[in-house]
Amino acid sequence: MLQVRKSDERGLANHGWLKSRHTFSFGSYYDEEHVGFGPLLVINEDRVAPGQGFGTHGHRDMEIISYVLEGALEHQDSMGNGSVLHYGDVQRMSAGTGVRHSEFNHSKTEGVHFLQIWIQPGQTGIEPGYEEKHFTPDSKAGQLRLIASSDGRDGSVLIHQDAAIYATILNGADAVSHALAPGRTAYVHVIRGSVTVNGTALAGGDALKVTSEKAIALDQAEAAEVLLFDLPY
Repeated sequence: MLQVRKSDERGLANHGWLKSRHTFSFGSYYDEEHVGFGPLLVINEDRVAPGQGFGTHGHRDMEIISYVLEGALEHQDSMGNGSVLHYGDVQRMSAGTGVRHSEFNHSKTEGVHFLQIWIQPGQTGIEPGYEEKHFTPDSKAGQLRLIASSDGRDGSVLIHQDAAIYATILNGADAVSHALAPGRTAYVHVIRGSVTVNGTALAGGDALKVTSEKAIALDQAEAAEVLLFDLPY
């Protein structure tokens, strides 16, 4: 079964310094039809104004993944980590028993655009952890590149959930497919461009819930960048 989530149906928050689209219920946005998909609880598409950001705040028992699209995202946390992330960088923070962090636009002149993804961990009360890795455009071009997994295989960041996240960049004749094992489901989020997924045409910001399917096929793309989440039911 395929269920489309259109870009303009997502929740919208405009705080001046922050413009955000919420795929799932988040903050003051609530939609009982979209309160997560399995352990995938949040996909926020955030645009932060120059020199602005999220002040220090806390999290517990959550896997938080940032996928930078444009600009420079500055991170600081209570574990002593500090870095500036750019396009292609993927950051994973396991909040576990508790962590405090801040996220700011490092630039005083250019905006920053990124996805923040929250995944419910398979176990609570773990020790907080942090990891970041860079994935070049070439590593995603015309293929599904594993960027996050439960065991950190193939150079992916490690998340504490039986889930996998793949990224791909597709254009023209490019086509990729992903088999779904029994008892698995998937969520496909189109970052930008356009692509057809299992015969369904999607544009930037659109997404597709996939259940009771054996495979996912992506083709007929135009300058598309896509995330594919392989999830437990």
